[in-house]
Amino acid sequence: MTPVTSGRQALVAWHDYLEHERRASPRTVRAYGDNVLAYLNFLERHRGETVTLAALGAITAAELRAYLAFRRTGEDALAPRSLSQSLSSIRAFHRFLDQRLNTPNPHVELVRGPRLKVGLPRPVTEDQAHGLIQEIGADPDREDWEVARDEAVLTLLWGCGLRISEGLSLRRRDAPLGESLRITGKGGKTRIVPVLDAVREAIAAYVAVLPFALSPDEPLFRARRGGPLSPRHVQASVQILRGRLGLSDRVTPHALRHAFATHLLGAGADLRSIQDLLGHASLSTTQRYTEVDAAGLMAAYARAHPHA
Repeated sequence: MTPVTSGRQALVAWHDYLEHERRASPRTVRAYGDNVLAYLNFLERHRGETVTLAALGAITAAELRAYLAFRRTGEDALAPRSLSQSLSSIRAFHRFLDQRLNTPNPHVELVRGPRLKVGLPRPVTEDQAHGLIQEIGADPDREDWEVARDEAVLTLLWGCGLRISEGLSLRRRDAPLGESLRITGKGGKTRIVPVLDAVREAIAAYVAVLPFALSPDEPLFRARRGGPLSPRHVQASVQILRGRLGLSDRVTPHALRHAFATHLLGAGADLRSIQDLLGHASLSTTQRYTEVDAAGLMAAYARAHPHA
């Protein structure tokens, strides 16, 4: 193995570690890598020389704060959440340097990221979800199979609480759906999700009119010209539908996933079960839905109680 002596060589080694040992998704590896590459580029401009591995062990808290200040301004300024993600990537990189390349840097952990507002998830109501799905068929310019496809996708996201990427990961061999789906989510984690009759029926209706012959391993959901359906199409479709219905811009495909969680919570499901169904790594993420439900109850109380 070639000895690692420069920051860029360390970045390559970290990429390899994330991809092959941590088995991080390509998207995660790319995002982490881009964040750290921007950090190394800044340090080289700031110092006027190539950053060595030894130099990374001597980076001061002031230099890291200078980098964050640099990314906070200018044409390519990062929003607070993106800036926080950038700092997380840099910290993870320095932990790798410490644990694998014997180059610790205690100063990095002294730097705090921007304060973030933790907003509540914004689920759609049951009526709004039904309205979105019913509105799909109101466009006379759509082919019947396209209508069936979009109805199937939105019913799947809402009925199974899936992310767009998870819904679009279904293959032809997955249909017709059984009693449950095995879904691989973030971080390569697999979970089992029950399938409602309405979801099964929507998928079956789409498959019955699908005009393309697909091999078992091809993506189930197809675009107009036969290629795989993109997440952008699903997002754009919901944007059009919510405009027709006069709904707010918070009504998104991901809001259907939130709705899945809050509807289960309102029906009495426990948080741990909802966490498993959503594929959340942390229960604290799922616990945010209790705040949504509590907010809804308080709003109902305020509207209905004579002394509110």
